[in-house]
This record gives sequence, C-alpha cells and structure tokens, in this order.
Amino acid sequence: MAPLTDPTRLAAYKDALANWNYAGFIQFELTETARNFIKRELSNITFKEIGRLMHKHVESGGEIDEVPETRSEWAEYKFHYDLRLTIQEKPIYIESRLNHKITFVPDESTIIVVSIHAP
Repeated sequence: MAPLTDPTRLAAYKDALANWNYAGFIQFELTETARNFIKRELSNITFKEIGRLMHKHVESGGEIDEVPETRSEWAEYKFHYDLRLTIQEKPIYIESRLNHKITFVPDESTIIVVSIHAP
C-alpha cells in the first residue's frame, strides 16, 4: 500500500481530521458487524473519540494509506484511505472515503469511516 502523498488530497484529509470536534467532518457509515466490534472490543467508544484518535494518529506522524478503489459499489471514489492505529491498546484498522473539492478549500472536506476492525 502506498502512503497518501498527493498534496491536495492530503491537505483535505488532514483538514477534515482537524475538525474532528465539529459535527459532520468525520461521518460513520458502518455495518452492524463494525458497530458490534466497537461495542465488544473498544468498550463502546464514541465516534467522536474515534475521530479524535484518528486526528491524533495522523498529527503524530501516523501514515494514511491511499488505496485504489476497485469495488463496484464504491465506483464513484477513485481511492479509499486506511489508517492503522492503536485504540485501547488494541491494533485497529480503519477504512474511510474522502469527499473533497479538486481545489482544496479549508473546512469543506469530509471523511466517511466505512469499516473498523482488527487488522
């Protein structure tokens, strides 16, 4: 997997993460399986806290992997974005999509978290 290096997409992803404390910048569209994983393995942590930890992870140098999207149900997205971090002393994999403008505009990008599970 390749790290996210495109300057516009990187700025957009980091900008959305930086707004973790405000509604709408990091959204969660999770399956029931992912929601059950959070309840069972992460002590029912809040989505807001997950967003804060994602931001902290990236700000401290954690990598964002940019993966070409090949699944037909996500055909409108060229890439999805993976984070691998530790939450409550457990390794966690987070898959997300990025909504942004071609020309970066601060405070207009959003991230949709679509999967959370053990790696």
